[in-house]
Amino acid sequence: MRDASVDVVEHSENGDSRRVSTAETGHLVFATLHTNDVTQSIDRVVDVFPSERQDQVRAQLASCLAAVISQRLLPRKGDAGGRIAAFEVLLGTIAVRAMIRDKKTHQLLGLMETASRDGMITMERALKNLFEAGKITRETLLAMQPAGQDFLKM
Repeated sequence: MRDASVDVVEHSENGDSRRVSTAETGHLVFATLHTNDVTQSIDRVVDVFPSERQDQVRAQLASCLAAVISQRLLPRKGDAGGRIAAFEVLLGTIAVRAMIRDKKTHQLLGLMETASRDGMITMERALKNLFEAGKITRETLLAMQPAGQDFLKM
């Protein structure tokens, strides 16, 4: 029986392809990135590489991606205080992998909106769920919405 190997890294900006290669060989790799959503995370991983290598990295990432999770910590509503996490979840389905490989990460949000039954959730939906459950305030919800969107009308 093979021992599991887990690699946890804080993302570097030097285009180190060893992490992608490690994932391709079946090892579990966790990487932390300072981005706003799953699409930015994928694009950041690819963009740190020189342009002549980005197609290869995109293909490698698409071949082994299991999931991308983006987290935002928000002030919890009520007297308890503290924070509560909102999670955006993208799973490495066949369609997701094809979009990454084909440079269509801008289409991932639309796919995620229709794939909630598969376990995917957009940040918008996660924030709305927390608001509707009474876990965050209206002010927090509105502060998190992107410019030009109105979460309360959607």
